[in-house]
Amino acid sequence: MTNARTGDRAAAGKAAAGKAKGPSSTSTERLGRLLALVPYVVSRDSVALDQAAAAFGVSEKQLIDDLNLLWCVELRAPDPYCPIDLSYEGGEIIVTEAESIARPLRLKVDEASALLVALRMLAGIPDLQDRDALSRVIAKLEAAAGAAAAVSSQVAVEVDARGETLGLLRGAIGAGRRVHLSYYVPARDENTERDVDPMRLLVVEGNTYLEGWCRRAEAVRLFRLDRITRLSVLETPAEVPAEAEPRDVDAGLFLPSPDDVLVTFELTAQGRWVADYYPCESVRELGEGRLRIELRTPDTRWVRGLALRLGDQGRITAPAELAGTVRADAARALAQYDTV
Repeated sequence: MTNARTGDRAAAGKAAAGKAKGPSSTSTERLGRLLALVPYVVSRDSVALDQAAAAFGVSEKQLIDDLNLLWCVELRAPDPYCPIDLSYEGGEIIVTEAESIARPLRLKVDEASALLVALRMLAGIPDLQDRDALSRVIAKLEAAAGAAAAVSSQVAVEVDARGETLGLLRGAIGAGRRVHLSYYVPARDENTERDVDPMRLLVVEGNTYLEGWCRRAEAVRLFRLDRITRLSVLETPAEVPAEAEPRDVDAGLFLPSPDDVLVTFELTAQGRWVADYYPCESVRELGEGRLRIELRTPDTRWVRGLALRLGDQGRITAPAELAGTVRADAARALAQYDTV
């Protein structure tokens, strides 16, 4: 067993702090990995370095950086300034003197409920691979969660995924083939034709999406499966450019750009649903159930359509030019009744 000296710990800490750049080394991800790593090793007495790296989805170099950082941690319980002791000589990781953080993390009721709802939603996807493994995970979590399992069973989330389309896309991704889509764009109320090099399938907020390199837009795009009206797998190999990066959907699907138009709506109590249905930058109560919301959009055509659909339930107040365009749209629509 390697006993760390003060100088060794300081040197290891400086080395660990200066390393581990990249997406797998953000402070939040690293903290979560460190908190899980100790009970993972302690519960197994010793773990091979390559096995632990594979389990946590990092390189052996990154794992060694994490271990060097753990080497510098000193706990105040059970005794003041009690250092974690560890060794990874010979490719085997051994951790001792870490009893206070050696117990696996426990889920709270709301965390367990959310996880069960998400797992059941995933299990509802047609043609899901490894369904048996997922069912076993759900069963074990239900047994351990107790009351949380009963609460989560009352929540149902429907996943909209067309089985035939999903199967074709999975086959295309597996074979590395380009696909041709007929895709409905609701903002423009039109069907578009495009060739796409598939990258992955995502389930976000109950909807299934294809993420791929769109040859028409020359950019990474997300396509909702229920808006794909026709799909064919081409013989052409998919060629995703090296610069194409998967979208980070943790913060939501649609992230506004500073270059988008900032639109302000004032809504009556009957029009409040708009704030729930569309991503808003700000929502302010005006009293008597009324709201003022702000949202950003790169294309104001759908906003004009929304304003006309709202009628007396809401109106655009800014920008003034867009508000004037909507009034002109409404006037033209009303004028059509005089010609009938």
